Amino acid sequence: MNIKDYLENNILICDGAFGTFYSQLYGTEILPERAVLTHPERVLDIHGQYVSSGARLLRTATFAVNKESLNCDFDEIKKYIKNAFALAKKAAEGKNVFVAADIGPIMADKAEYTEISEAFLEEGADIFVFETLPGIKELLPALEFIKSKNEKAFIICQVAVNSYGYTQTGESIKDIFEEAKGNPYIDAIGTNCSIGPSHMYEVLSETELPENKYVCAFPNAGYPTLIQNRFVYNSNVNYFCDKTEEIAALGVNIIGGCCGTNPGYISELDKREIKLSERKKTVVHKKEHFYESGKKQGLFFDPKINKKIIAVELDPPKGTDYGELMATASYLKSEGVDAITFADSPSGRTRASSILMSVKVKNETGAVVMPHICCRDTNAIGLSSQILGAYLNGIRNFLVITGDPVPGVSRDDVKSVFNFDSVKLMRFIREMNETCFTEDNVFYGGAVSYSKKNTDSEIKRILLKKEAGATFFLTQPVYDDKDIETLEYIKRKTGVKMLCGIMPLVSKRNANFIKNEITGITVPNSIVDMYDESMTKEEGRAVGIKISADIMKKTYDFADGFYFTIPFNRTQTAKALLLEAKKLS
Repeated sequence: MNIKDYLENNILICDGAFGTFYSQLYGTEILPERAVLTHPERVLDIHGQYVSSGARLLRTATFAVNKESLNCDFDEIKKYIKNAFALAKKAAEGKNVFVAADIGPIMADKAEYTEISEAFLEEGADIFVFETLPGIKELLPALEFIKSKNEKAFIICQVAVNSYGYTQTGESIKDIFEEAKGNPYIDAIGTNCSIGPSHMYEVLSETELPENKYVCAFPNAGYPTLIQNRFVYNSNVNYFCDKTEEIAALGVNIIGGCCGTNPGYISELDKREIKLSERKKTVVHKKEHFYESGKKQGLFFDPKINKKIIAVELDPPKGTDYGELMATASYLKSEGVDAITFADSPSGRTRASSILMSVKVKNETGAVVMPHICCRDTNAIGLSSQILGAYLNGIRNFLVITGDPVPGVSRDDVKSVFNFDSVKLMRFIREMNETCFTEDNVFYGGAVSYSKKNTDSEIKRILLKKEAGATFFLTQPVYDDKDIETLEYIKRKTGVKMLCGIMPLVSKRNANFIKNEITGITVPNSIVDMYDESMTKEEGRAVGIKISADIMKKTYDFADGFYFTIPFNRTQTAKALLLEAKKLS
C-alpha cells in the first residue's frame, strides 16, 4: 500500500521528536544528527522505539543535515543522508511503516534544498517532509525537481508558526495554506514545532484547511524550561493526546509529535485509534478597514479626507532632555497638524523608543501621533508585542519601514534582525486588523524612495505595500528637480496618497553632510552653493525655509500633503514651515 492509499481511510500517525529525545537519552554534547555516523546504533534504537510505539511513518534523522549546520562539504552531507536513510529503512523493514526524507530549514544556500532532495532520491526516497519552515516559496525549485524525477513522490511541507498563526518572517498560515492549495507539487501542508497542542488547535481551528491537500499537525509537547543549557519539557502524554485528538477532529490527516515528544506520546496516540473526520469548514472573512471607528483614537490619514495633510517628524531624544521636543509638539498640536511622527533609531543609532515617545506626546499634548516601526532591531514576536502595546495605549497610526542597517563600527556588538521587511510587516499588521483589532483598525503607511536607479522597481514595491494595506506614503526629503519629476511619475503610476518630504537644511555643513553621508537623499550642488560658511544660524535657517517653500510650490499640485522633518526639533523652524504651507492653501 502506498501512502495515498493509506490516507484514504486512515489517520497517519507519525513518529515524535528525534532531537530532543536523543538529547534526553544521550545528552547535548553533539548535534543529534551527527549520531547517524558516530553512533548509528543509537539512531536505529530510537527509530525502533517509534516503530514499536505504533508510528506508521518514520522521518530520517536529518533535520539539521546541511552544510551550514554541520560545517562540512556536500560530499560529507551525502554520507549522512545515505546512512540516515538506510537506518530508517532498516527500522521499518517488514513493519508496514513508511519512511520519509526529513529536511529542515536552510538559512544560507537555498539551492541546497534541491541538492539534498536529489541525494535522497538517489537513495530511493519517495516521501519527503520539509519541516519547521518560515514559508514555502523558497522550496519551489526543490519541489519541482523532486516531482520531475518521481511524479509519484509524496511531499509534505510544514511551517512553524507562533500562537497567532504567523511564521518568524511574518507570513500568515492562512496565506501559506492558500498558496499551497494552488501548488501542484505539494501533497500535504501543515504546521509543526514552535507551539504546543492547544495553541496549534486554536491556529488550525481558525484557518481554512485546503480541501485539495492532506493536512498535517505535529505540535510540541508544550513549552520548555531551560535547565543547565538544556530545554526540558514536562511529561504530559494524556494532555498532549487529548489536544491532538481535537486537532485531528478538524479534518487533519497526518498527526505526530515535535519537540519534547517521545515514543510514549506516540504509543498513547496509537492506542486511541483516532478515526478520520470530515474536514471542518472555516469561513475566513476579509474585512475592510473601519475608518469611522479609527477616529475614536485619533486617525491621521483617512483616505476619504480630501485636503492637504501635514505630518511633522520630531527626533526622539538621544538622552533624557526632551524639553525642546515637548515644546514643539505642543505648538504643533495647537496649530492643528494632522500627525506628529517619530523615527525609530534612524541610521541605526540609539534614540528613545518611537512608540514610547509617541505615547508620551499623545498623553501630554493630545496630539495625533505616529511612531515609525522598523524591522531592523526586533524579531517577529517583539514587533507584534510592540504593536499590541502601542494599540493598548491608543496608538492607531504607524509608518512601517524596513530600516537602516546598523553602522559598520557597531556590527560586532549589535546585530540586525530583519525577520520582516516592510511589506511582510504590513501584511502582518493587516492580519492583526482582521483578527485582533477588528472593532478599531490601525492605519499604516510606507516610505517612497525616489533615488533608486530602477523607478519601475520602486513602483512595483509601492503597489505591493498598497496591496498589503498601506493607505499613505511618505517620501524622503526632496531637493532636486529631477527627483520631483520622479515622485510625480510615481504618484501618477500608483495613485497612492503621498506626502512629499520637506527638511530644511540649516547650514552649509548640514547640507554637505546630508549630500555626502545620508543615503537615499539627493542634494544637488546648486542647493549646497546657496549656503555660505560665514552665515549665522538665523541666516542659514532662512535659506533652508526659502528652499523648502520653493519645493512645496513645485510639488503642491501632485502631492497629497507634506511631511516636515524639523532639524533639532526647533519650534521656530516648525512655525516657519507651517506658515509657508498656509500660503499655498
